[in-house]
Amino acid sequence: MAKQLGAKPRIGLLGTGPWAERTHAPALAGHPGVEFSGVWGRRPEAAAALAAASGTRAYEDVDALFAASDAVALALPPDVQAPFAVRAAAAGCHVLLDKPVATTVALAREATEAVEAAGVASVVFCTLRFAEPTARWIDEQAAAGGWFLGEAHWLGSLYGPGSTSAYAASPWRREKGGLWDVGPHVLSVLLPVLGDVTEVTAAQGPDDTRHLVLRHASGASSTATLTLSAPPEAAEAALSLYGTGGRAELPRWGGAVGAFAAAVDALVTAARTGEPHACDARFGLRITEILTEAERRAISG
Repeated sequence: MAKQLGAKPRIGLLGTGPWAERTHAPALAGHPGVEFSGVWGRRPEAAAALAAASGTRAYEDVDALFAASDAVALALPPDVQAPFAVRAAAAGCHVLLDKPVATTVALAREATEAVEAAGVASVVFCTLRFAEPTARWIDEQAAAGGWFLGEAHWLGSLYGPGSTSAYAASPWRREKGGLWDVGPHVLSVLLPVLGDVTEVTAAQGPDDTRHLVLRHASGASSTATLTLSAPPEAAEAALSLYGTGGRAELPRWGGAVGAFAAAVDALVTAARTGEPHACDARFGLRITEILTEAERRAISG
C-alpha cells in the first residue's frame, strides 16, 4: 500500500556516486519542504560520508531506509536501479527514478508494473523536463503545435581527449554510450512536443556516436545525433523545432540541483493528488523501448 505523505515527506536516497553527491543529496538536504531521511549505498563507507556531509544518517540495510521513508530517490546505474525500484514500491515508497529507468525493456517494464501495482507515485528525472526555462519551453511548444521537423544534437565530451569528468568512470556509460546517457534527454523533449515515436532508423557514427531518424505520431519527423566522445571544442547540446510558427530553439538551462528539487515537488504532488506525472515510470519505459529499437537498428545497419 502506498504511503500517505505527512506535512513534510520523508525522502531517502539510494546511491553515493558523483551524480548523487552533486545533485540528489544537495537538493534533498536543501529542500525546505521535505525531510532527507537517509542514505543507502552499495559501499557503506561512501554512504556514511555522504550522509555526514548532508546532515542525515546512513543505512546499511536498504529495507530499513524504506521503512523510514515515504519516498526514495534513486541515483544508481540503470539496471541496478530498476530492481531497487521494485523493492521500494513493494514497501509503499513513492519513487523518484533517474534516466534511463533501465537499459532493457524487461527491467523497465518490471519496475513500471511494480510501481503501478503498488499504487505509488513515480517520476523519472529527465533534467530538461524540470529545469527552468526548458520545462516551460516544452509546455509552450507542445501547446503551440504545428511542428513539421525536430532537429537535435547532444555532443558530450565525456570521453573526448583530455576529459577529467568524474562520470567517465561509470561502467554503464562506457558500455552504453551517448545513446543511453543523453538520448533520454532528447526524447524527453521530442515526445511531449511531437508525439510518440512510431518508426525508428539509426546508424553508427564515430566511437559511440549514434544518428537517429524518428517518425512521430503527429506526422512530424525528427533527427538526433548523440555522443559522449566529441572533442571538448565541439561539445554542445541543442534542439530546434520547425513548423508553422517558424523556428523555436530550446533555451539554455541552469544547474541540475534546482531541476532535481522541482522533480521532488512533482513527485510529492503526484503522491498527494494521485494524478500521474507526465514524466513517470511508464514514460521512462517508453524511452527504454525506443532506445532499445534504435540500438538494434544501429547494430544491424
